[in-house]
Amino acid sequence: MKRANLILPLLLAAIALPHLAQWSPKYFPQRDEWQRKLPTELGFDTAKLRDAIAYAQANGGSWDFAKDQVRVFGAQLGPVPSTYAATNGIILRHGYIVAEFGDTTANDPVYSVAKSFLSIVCGLAVQRGLIRDVNDPVARYVHDGGYDSIHNAQITWKYHLQQTSEWEGTLWDKNTDFVGLQEFGSSQQKPRAIQPPGSLFEYNDVRINRFSLSLLRLFKTGLPDVLKASIMDPIGASQEWRWIPYANSYVEIAGRKVGSVSGGTRWGGGLWINSKDLARFGLLILHRGQWSNQQLVPAKWLADAVSPSEHQPDYGYLWWLNTNREAWPTAPASSFAALGNGTNVIWIDPDDDIVFVWRWFRNDTMNEMISKILGALTTAQNNRAPA
Repeated sequence: MKRANLILPLLLAAIALPHLAQWSPKYFPQRDEWQRKLPTELGFDTAKLRDAIAYAQANGGSWDFAKDQVRVFGAQLGPVPSTYAATNGIILRHGYIVAEFGDTTANDPVYSVAKSFLSIVCGLAVQRGLIRDVNDPVARYVHDGGYDSIHNAQITWKYHLQQTSEWEGTLWDKNTDFVGLQEFGSSQQKPRAIQPPGSLFEYNDVRINRFSLSLLRLFKTGLPDVLKASIMDPIGASQEWRWIPYANSYVEIAGRKVGSVSGGTRWGGGLWINSKDLARFGLLILHRGQWSNQQLVPAKWLADAVSPSEHQPDYGYLWWLNTNREAWPTAPASSFAALGNGTNVIWIDPDDDIVFVWRWFRNDTMNEMISKILGALTTAQNNRAPA
């Protein structure tokens, strides 16, 4: 009987070994070091992957800070650079760099990709018990006048995360109604009636900035400091990235002035970061918040963050989803992204174990680029990521 008990596990192991041999343990690049592998080692056809990179390089964006920033977004509150790097990016598979193009060390504004960073910071607040339940009203935690009205008192953390808060008010000289050419540029909106909190999806940076300020109240320290100590340093990011407040977004915390950061660069400032750091961040998210032997962000938080919201199925907790394959028809429905103006993106494909960072490109080319990347995967080696 004992001999039979030994034989079965050995048989099962023998069956599993050919499959397991295709996978190495999860790879986490060390600080100042990132291993590269040939396309064929990671299951790509070299010529097809080369074609994908050529396509990316041929489709750089045309955003012009001097001409476009104020015209599109209105009066600035923070700085913007005079120039930025040409289109650039990185493709990772199984954690290794398989392709890289352009200047991936340039620390440029990433616009609304910063919103997905705010989502992770909120996950840290939940992890630390600063937020007991995302369905709790923010007014239970924050007492700075921003949630005193009957309307705003109904807003939960989850409503902020899903952009359904309908927070009403003015913050940093910008009003939530987005009406006025001087203040909001060509992205101004038509007046509309405010809806009950949690009932309507609207992409609204004033409300996101209110959410960011509320998180600052919880941590009682700058969110860039929280992000650096808890996420960016542990994953080996550079020391050059910055999260810049507006000139007028400073508040007093424990007797000192602290800048409240924004969820984008719509009015200047925001997260200025390079593609390599974005790729590390994307790899952390791909690994469900795990980096090496540390669980930096709760896996459950990330599962919730990429779950479709009620009023916008292609949106989670400040992450863009592909739920109905409308955003990127050629991509798996499980893929998702952090997206920003310019265009800037961290695209994550858990099914194929891919992270793709692309900066400053034409927005209408993203689906074709994904098609080329996935099309470069060879049939024989197109293996899904291990659970």
